[in-house]
Amino acid sequence: MRTTYMLGNWKMNQGMQDVMSFCEELNLAWNNLPKKALCGIAPQALHLPALKTNLPKDLMVGAQNCSEHLQGAFTGEISPAAIKDFGADFTLVGHSERRQLFHEQDRLLNTKAKLALGCDLKVVFCIGETLEEREGGSTEAVLRHQLVEGLKGISTTPKLIIAYEPVWAIGTGKTATPEMAEETHAFVRQVLAELGHDAASTSILYGGSVKPDNVQGLLACPNIDGGLVGGASLKAKDFLALCHAANNA
Repeated sequence: MRTTYMLGNWKMNQGMQDVMSFCEELNLAWNNLPKKALCGIAPQALHLPALKTNLPKDLMVGAQNCSEHLQGAFTGEISPAAIKDFGADFTLVGHSERRQLFHEQDRLLNTKAKLALGCDLKVVFCIGETLEEREGGSTEAVLRHQLVEGLKGISTTPKLIIAYEPVWAIGTGKTATPEMAEETHAFVRQVLAELGHDAASTSILYGGSVKPDNVQGLLACPNIDGGLVGGASLKAKDFLALCHAANNA
């Protein structure tokens, strides 16, 4: 039985007033939700303490990124060890914006994933193709390369979560149809098995304009185990709807 996740990535959004309003509204409704899925939020790093203190204890908090170093003279970076010491549950690694905007390459992401897993954090390892790559018919080659290189030297572990996020569907309002997403998730699971991972037990999330009005169709697919959600996780009402769908999938 694979774990279903519903994780919100707030990116560089939300002021402190927004954070506190989110927590207040979510707390009012949280106890009425079933708790089959694991749900969580990755805010800006400065807001991690506010979420850790004010969110329900069974709602995970995580980092959007971590350093490839455990300690040292790396001004502005955040060690995965420090993230774990703080009490966070997970970190994202390889989000498309880190790959595209900050030019993070496979070897670097592999190092980050290894260190974070070694610190006993869950790692949400993100993969995905651009519109040009999809239209060029290279989706499978791109994803295979990202998995092979990004997971090199990483043994199968329940703390590894894969998030497939087609870059062309992030923040664009475009979403892969459930059929398209399912086909790609099945391929990702196949590659994980080829790499020696327990693919049948590995949760694979979909990320790409997931919203309350399309999440049920995605979660109904046998190889989609939840969502990595951007804009639709910023409002408590929408995030609660997504968590409700995940818990009833």
